[in-house]
Amino acid sequence: MPRQNRVQPTGEIIATPTRGGFLGNRGVLHDDTAHAHGQLTHRRWRHKAWVCCVLDFKNRRRKLMTPNRYTELFFFDEAVALAAGHRPCAECRRADYTAFLAAAGHSGKVADFDKGLHSARAIPRLFGQRRHTAEANTLPDGSFILTGSKPALLWQDALHPFTPTGYASPIAKPSGGVTVLTPEPTLAAINAGYIPSVRLP
Repeated sequence: MPRQNRVQPTGEIIATPTRGGFLGNRGVLHDDTAHAHGQLTHRRWRHKAWVCCVLDFKNRRRKLMTPNRYTELFFFDEAVALAAGHRPCAECRRADYTAFLAAAGHSGKVADFDKGLHSARAIPRLFGQRRHTAEANTLPDGSFILTGSKPALLWQDALHPFTPTGYASPIAKPSGGVTVLTPEPTLAAINAGYIPSVRLP
């Protein structure tokens, strides 16, 4: 039975058998019995350092949802991770981490950047994803928006609807105002040249 550890662009964390392309960490989100039942608690917004990691690093192996250890989250690709509010990890993705912060125009302590990113991605006390509106033609490739109530990726002049199993066939890119899922500090980094990894068919 799949565990509840697959993060969606909308910020939801669901159970699905689809294999992730990246690993994520935002602290301990499960309780002591989660290894058996694979479900999360409501502690999903407590920490501000949300990172996106590679799946393989220095031959490390982890037992999923070990008590008192960080909860292993998974993303279909990096664009999904960025939309959900994560950033590249400083340890296993050092080059991407450095490039991302430089593109975002940040210098100084990363904790300061994480604090600002958290404000841009989360609605305090409601435990929900903060979203904003923008003109579709101003958004860079790698941005996630909503089409109706469903997430979709803007990439190479097309819109790629997203489902828990991956991307559907591309459709025409929208025009006018749209609801944006990718947080504004992350959009700034993408606009400045950071290119997220995208796992299109």
